[in-house]
Amino acid sequence: MLTLKYLLESLGFLLLAASAALLGFDLYRRQTALPHSRQAARLAAIALVPLLAGIGIVVVPAGMAGVRVSQVSGTLPGTLYPGLHLVLPLVQSVALYDVRDQLFQTTIAEKPAEGLKVQTREGLSVGLAVAVRYRIDPSRLAYIHANLPQPVDRELVPPVVASAFREIAPNYLVRDLFSGRREDIRREASATITRKLAPDAIVVREVMLRDIQLPAEYAKGLEGVLLKEQENDRLSVEVEVKAKQVRTAELEAQAERARQVTQAEGEAQVTVLRAKAQSDAMQYTLPLKQKQIEQTRLEAEARAQARVIDGKAELEHRKLMNQAEVNRTEVMSKADADKMRLEADVLKDSPLLLQKIIADKLSDKVQIMMVPSDGKFFFANDVLHGAPGATTVRANQ
Repeated sequence: MLTLKYLLESLGFLLLAASAALLGFDLYRRQTALPHSRQAARLAAIALVPLLAGIGIVVVPAGMAGVRVSQVSGTLPGTLYPGLHLVLPLVQSVALYDVRDQLFQTTIAEKPAEGLKVQTREGLSVGLAVAVRYRIDPSRLAYIHANLPQPVDRELVPPVVASAFREIAPNYLVRDLFSGRREDIRREASATITRKLAPDAIVVREVMLRDIQLPAEYAKGLEGVLLKEQENDRLSVEVEVKAKQVRTAELEAQAERARQVTQAEGEAQVTVLRAKAQSDAMQYTLPLKQKQIEQTRLEAEARAQARVIDGKAELEHRKLMNQAEVNRTEVMSKADADKMRLEADVLKDSPLLLQKIIADKLSDKVQIMMVPSDGKFFFANDVLHGAPGATTVRANQ
């Protein structure tokens, strides 16, 4: 809608400019009759329509609210909230107010005119840094515009805040301002400011007491007092710690004595229990020892008998082995005699077999034996009779 408003106003101004241009052209040509005067008047009349229409459109932005102000009847009731509104051109106008939360703050300054100074019960001047968060009631903008000084944030809120704190501060001591009653002072001031500004359509959201500036001499004296209090607190804490340490040492000594007594009693009971256990164990140990001795004696006798039996068995075994060896020797001798008799009979029947047997016994690697064709029984004759003209046997190994 702002675009439409600006378009209408631009169109009106363009038509007025065109009308003025026609009149200027006639004057430039020095024509006394002004032939384009009617056209210029017509354009001017037409230009008033979009111009007045654009002026009659009012757009209230977000976070703002407005009230109609008539040139005839003054402030009109009703609030114009954000959006598009229509007013009578040249008769009505719109006054805009910021209805968002606003913040009024005071600072601690050296000059009284720049900060908020209050008097306490002792008559000391104390500087306060406060902050008040408030907003204008949009439903009562007509009353605000018609009855309150403008602007409200500079003409109404600061004096009310300063007056509230100056009324409350004389009821308290300086120490109360920064001690446990600081919250009470802030709460009481908040109630007073809210009560005073509510009839003027100002809604107070929060009052904050940010900082306090004490008089220089009082601050020095207070610092000394605080130091002494801190020293006193420190000594009290040290004394309390020492007392606790002494008490702890006493308790530890008592606990050590009790532990030693308990340990001694426990050791005595353990000794008694051990002696009793040994006495009870002896009743069962002696028969057990006797049984062990009897068992050991029986085991020794059994081992002696076993050794005797083993000796007899070994002697019998040796006798049997000797008899078996004698029998084996007799059998082997008889077998050898039979074998030699058989071999003698075979050699007697086959004399050449003797040569082969002797050659086999001389070497198990003989592969070929060469003998002369005319050397009948040459090897046997040489071996048996030791003839010097023995023929040499060559063997390929």
